[in-house]
Amino acid sequence: MNIRFLETFLWVARLRSFSAAAERLHTTQAAISSRIATLERDLGARLFDRDPRSVRLSPEGEKLLARAETIVRMTHELREQIGDGHGLRGTITIGTIDTVVYTWLPHLLERLKARYPAVSLDLAVDTSLAVARQLQERHLDLALIVGPVLGPELINVEIMRLDYGWFAAPRLEMPDRPCELTDVLAYPLIGYSKGSQPYHATMRMLTHAGIDLDSVRIFNTNSLATIISLAVSGAGIAMVPKAVVHQQVARRELVEVSVRINVGPMPIHAIYAERPDNPLPAAVAAMAAEIAREQGLATQLWSAL
Repeated sequence: MNIRFLETFLWVARLRSFSAAAERLHTTQAAISSRIATLERDLGARLFDRDPRSVRLSPEGEKLLARAETIVRMTHELREQIGDGHGLRGTITIGTIDTVVYTWLPHLLERLKARYPAVSLDLAVDTSLAVARQLQERHLDLALIVGPVLGPELINVEIMRLDYGWFAAPRLEMPDRPCELTDVLAYPLIGYSKGSQPYHATMRMLTHAGIDLDSVRIFNTNSLATIISLAVSGAGIAMVPKAVVHQQVARRELVEVSVRINVGPMPIHAIYAERPDNPLPAAVAAMAAEIAREQGLATQLWSAL
């Protein structure tokens, strides 16, 4: 029996769509249909009930589901144990945010390539909320975002907390002494897009401090590169993770502004759906945590929700 056909069966069962499974497996709908037809012929049973709007497991398909997951999982484990990861093939789809891209993601991808050289990667970069939605819809295998994300079968591992700071171009000549919020807000605030976790945290901080939000000039963008560029140009003051601007600070393009009030550390989580047939998301989440420990970014608390 072809393991790839069993994997195809599992994806059609999860996504309830031949076209969605084809997109996920980077092939055509005709290829998916052919694999399922071959599997049904080999087993002598109809695995799916189809109608123009949906695909659902037949009673025979329900019986196969758990067994197929076990067979595929054991196959992956065997490849891991015998081949040390080099024989494992397939694609892992990871969703993440700009902050991770600008800090430790390159180290993770380098380690992923060394450990699983035959595994391909699909990378999506968006806001934490958008990535969480894609994960919940099972379009992603793993999310590296500000979490947690609660949902059936979702595993959340808090791997690090990123400290935020206020940063300005030297030309703004901010004082060396600790500043009040009013000193900072004399300039436009450059921040993340509305709806993002850092944006909401910033708004809560300002509200708690008694600041009238209507009086605050804010430049919002979903691009971290744009935030940094605007801050370097002197267009305003940015609140960003300290780790993402260390190069600009080292080059004296930005200086950290001491402010009495700040946003607390943001937790970064590795989040994936628990699936016994696919060990890769959990393995890559463990890699991310390992890198965080090596770089001194790891949180002291790990949690599985």
